[in-house]
Amino acid sequence: MIDFVRLQNIVKEQLEQDRAISMVEVSGPTLEAAVIEAATLLDIPVRRLEYEVAEKGSPGIFGTGKKDWKIKAYERIYIKREKIEEEFLTDDMAEKAPVIEDKDGESFVQLLSEGAFLKVTAPVGKGREATEVHAMQSLHNRGVANIDTELVSKLVSEAAGTYVKVGDFEHRPVNDSMVTVDIAEGEMKAFIQVLPPGTGGCDITVETYLSFLRNHKVVFGVKEDFLRDFVDKPVYKEKVEIAEGMKPVDGRDAYIQYNFETDQTKIRLREGSNGRVDFKELNIIQNVVQNQPLARKLPPEEGVVGRTVTGKVMPAKSGKDIALPVGTNVHVGDDGATIIADINGQVIVANSKINVEPVYTVNGDVNLKTGNIIFLGTVIINGNVEDGFSVKAAGNIEVNGTVAKAELDAEGDIIIHQGINGKSGGSIRSGRSIWARFIENAFVEAGNMVVASDGIINSNVDAFNRIICQGKRAHIMGGRLRAREEINAKVLGNPTSGTETICEVGFDPKSKEELNQLAVEKEAAEKELDDIKLNLQTLINIKKQRKSLPEDKEAYMQELMDRRQVLIGDVKKAEQEILKAQELLSSLKIRGRVSASSKVYPGVKILIRDAKDDVRTEYRAVTFILEDGLIRVIRYEEPGEEVTKGPDGYTTN
Repeated sequence: MIDFVRLQNIVKEQLEQDRAISMVEVSGPTLEAAVIEAATLLDIPVRRLEYEVAEKGSPGIFGTGKKDWKIKAYERIYIKREKIEEEFLTDDMAEKAPVIEDKDGESFVQLLSEGAFLKVTAPVGKGREATEVHAMQSLHNRGVANIDTELVSKLVSEAAGTYVKVGDFEHRPVNDSMVTVDIAEGEMKAFIQVLPPGTGGCDITVETYLSFLRNHKVVFGVKEDFLRDFVDKPVYKEKVEIAEGMKPVDGRDAYIQYNFETDQTKIRLREGSNGRVDFKELNIIQNVVQNQPLARKLPPEEGVVGRTVTGKVMPAKSGKDIALPVGTNVHVGDDGATIIADINGQVIVANSKINVEPVYTVNGDVNLKTGNIIFLGTVIINGNVEDGFSVKAAGNIEVNGTVAKAELDAEGDIIIHQGINGKSGGSIRSGRSIWARFIENAFVEAGNMVVASDGIINSNVDAFNRIICQGKRAHIMGGRLRAREEINAKVLGNPTSGTETICEVGFDPKSKEELNQLAVEKEAAEKELDDIKLNLQTLINIKKQRKSLPEDKEAYMQELMDRRQVLIGDVKKAEQEILKAQELLSSLKIRGRVSASSKVYPGVKILIRDAKDDVRTEYRAVTFILEDGLIRVIRYEEPGEEVTKGPDGYTTN
């Protein structure tokens, strides 16, 4: 540790030695004259001079009793801290020592109606101390008389940083400093502009500034710390920002923080060397155990109101709360915000709620022995689904064998390891995606996409987004296939079969139907709104003429006004929904495309939105797109990266 007593003694000895070497005794008719004489003898600037008054002078009366000022003066010594620190500070102390900004001590003069005031501040870091000479010079520059030199010397020595009266001056109120205030930027900022005092004019104190601002309604966001420095070092004839309002901050809405992956499309589909899609490595099922935290609601935040510099409150919106998405087999924890699993099973988000779905396993075929299956969870069938049977699940359906002329209906994904042979009657519907080795003579509908590794033959397939055939035998032959965004296969059509192959993209009948319905509802609301406005105007005119309305008419008018507000909200909501639907349909116009990585045979019909093209010649590795209302043939484009994603934990092997 530093021996501070030893350090103090070293500094004191050094100062005494230096002063003894360079000290002079001088006299003069005034203190200023004596100081200047001492500086001349020591050959240094006045600002570097330190002195002690040995004997006070006196001007005398009518030339008698006159007495010179006598001082002892020496050069101001600055001890080099670096040398001391090198001797006493350890490396560890040096690292922990705070960084101090060097600042010289200063002296400031304020002229007020009560007299002349002096403030002296102490230096910071390696800054220089304020000198008595500089303080006296500052006082003389402002025309201060009857200066108490002993008090000045004391203030310089103490450097307490407070204003103390040290003299008088001839006050001329007409020359006082003046200030104006300007409130701007929607009352969010206030500026002051100060005119300097003339000869004998008073300065403006912090309290006067604050009172002046209050009188001009500037009551919030005043920069008082800046103002205190400004009083010492005023900037004249320039606009200076003195107050700033606070803008309101809206609170964040509540939201759910999930502890599991909710976006199934982030899982990749991999194709093996044999050309078959391998579902083993994909892990779509996310297993959870009993009492496992699944998600947590982070509460909404309160908004922070804003204020103008005049004190006006600017309201802020608080965040909106949301209900916990509690589904089946989960419960809310003791903290009221965490959703916890009740059972072991698969966690899924269905209908915007968190559910833990148990898995029901059929160790064999679905047939007369099992009967039809209806299950509120995930169903795994280790055999086949035979003709005439149905399997319905609230989660996923996984079939390790084949699906014949049967019905499968799942809110989640459907995975069929072998394939579908619907015999022109099988029906497969999935709320998300359908994965199969092949699809033949079946009716298939998917809420996201349909992926078949070997091909699709003579089937009606509808997919909300895409239909993809990947693999060495990935053919689409015969049937009607519809997808909003893309149909992509290795081969489209068949050179020997007369079966028609129709591929439609870029159009969603459900969205179009919803758009038409919204337009009808909006039109009906607008018609009713027009009728209400006419009736209201009639009642208002009658009331103006008769000065009042009967009680029943007054109630009816109020009822019409309430209904008008409801209809205005309905029309606005319908307009927003229509805009969303139109944007969706517009985006489909860009993405719609039909692609074949190998061949497209004549006889294939391509429909992209309202445009139609019958393929008459054979194409190789092409993509059909819509451009300027016409279907164009361009170079083959690979399906987007997201379509190679699929369910994990499954295989067609």
